[in-house]
Amino acid sequence: MKMPTPDAAIVARRREIAAYLRTFLKTEQVIASEDERRVYESDGLTAYRQSPLIAVLPSSTAEVSAILAYCRQEGIKIVPRGAGTSLSGGALPLADAITLGLGKLNQVLDIDLPNRTVTVQPGVTNLGITRAVEHAGFYYAPDPSSQIACTIGGNIAENSGGVHCLKYGLTTNNVLGLEFVLMSGEVIRIGGKHLDSGGYDLMGVLTGSEGLLGVVTEVTVRVLPKPSHLKAMMIGFPSSERAGDCVAQVIAGGIIPAGMEMMDQPAIHAAEAFVRVGYPLDVAALLIVELDGPECEIDAYMARIEAIAGACGAVSCRVSTTEAERLGFWAGRKAAFPAVGRISPDYYCMDGTIPRRRLAEVLARMEELSKHYGLRVANVFHAGDGNLHPLILYDANQPGELDRCEAFGSDILRLCVEVGGVLTGEHGVGVEKRDLMPAMFNAQDLDHQMRLKCAFDPEHLLNPGKVFPQLRRCAELGRMHVHHGEMPFPDLPRF
Repeated sequence: MKMPTPDAAIVARRREIAAYLRTFLKTEQVIASEDERRVYESDGLTAYRQSPLIAVLPSSTAEVSAILAYCRQEGIKIVPRGAGTSLSGGALPLADAITLGLGKLNQVLDIDLPNRTVTVQPGVTNLGITRAVEHAGFYYAPDPSSQIACTIGGNIAENSGGVHCLKYGLTTNNVLGLEFVLMSGEVIRIGGKHLDSGGYDLMGVLTGSEGLLGVVTEVTVRVLPKPSHLKAMMIGFPSSERAGDCVAQVIAGGIIPAGMEMMDQPAIHAAEAFVRVGYPLDVAALLIVELDGPECEIDAYMARIEAIAGACGAVSCRVSTTEAERLGFWAGRKAAFPAVGRISPDYYCMDGTIPRRRLAEVLARMEELSKHYGLRVANVFHAGDGNLHPLILYDANQPGELDRCEAFGSDILRLCVEVGGVLTGEHGVGVEKRDLMPAMFNAQDLDHQMRLKCAFDPEHLLNPGKVFPQLRRCAELGRMHVHHGEMPFPDLPRF
């Protein structure tokens, strides 16, 4: 994995740049010493590390604007960073770039329950939004496993999902308005508390843009009333393939659970040893299915799901009888990623999405790849929407294991594309999947995507080295073809 060659002239100016930033920021907001910069050397993709040129911690939109305007003027790159939980290297620093940490922008600005909206700064945690409104019986639906730590700004950058995105949508389906800062320092507002906006869907463009187009400084999201009833089921299967078949048949039957998660045997055992909530240890795969709404509707759907599961070969089924028991079912799933750390010194968390009907086939082929590479894999994923999170287990201290692990992960992602899926569901492309983009997009596709970036960031100063396998200058993408001295469409006026 190769990053852009650092600009030695910019690196040499570190003290000068830090001194200028301190003319309008507090001393503690500018982090330039070698030891302090190490705190920002990595994000959730810890296999890669690089200290930033400088880290800055603005506390207002005005400060973000001033930083970006200065960097645009001086040709200094910017890497936006939220809580640093990105698993694709989206916040990986560059040696000649300022890491822009947004953790100080952490205020809840407005709670408007009649309109069912909350407006926050980007450093508010995902779970913090729910905490701000739960006293009134409301919650924020998208709930990544890292929701206790990940921030709403980062959720927007990666279009994060979570357990309940099957029924209630990803971040993009729950964001109503944004304030963001362009690389020029200009502050833009789009959307608001209203349901929809006229014109181009710029909010859709920015959500999932991985910090390549602008820096979000304020967010308005939709909050929902807490459902009247919630129940969860734990269904055990003798194989992952049979559990995958059950998932496909439940959705095909017109049932959309609030959440539908799957864990295979290695993940089940690791999670149970970690949280001890009573997961069955004699099954090869476990489905956790949650339903919400009126109690009579939940019971009717659960009866249908149990029948489908039985036809798919389920060997156990347990339904929560109390709220504590339901939360216990989810405790293991939410803790599955750290729990896997009990059975392997290192693991590599992948993220690809496939059509649900291909789930059983893909799981079987992943098992073949596991044997081919000689590395174990634990599966924990959002089964209902086909968003896979294979955890490849390896030991970084063993020569060659990280290389084999990355090759294994690349083959999994190529497999996702081969069966009609995509390279990512909610972790983003970052640096992890950057060089696999040609497996999904041809050169023309990638050029068109880069033209969009050029419209927002013509100098490629925002998060360079991420998403695109090869940077192209905006002038190259806009070059006009002249044939025999004639431009295309000669009758059109030129300005």
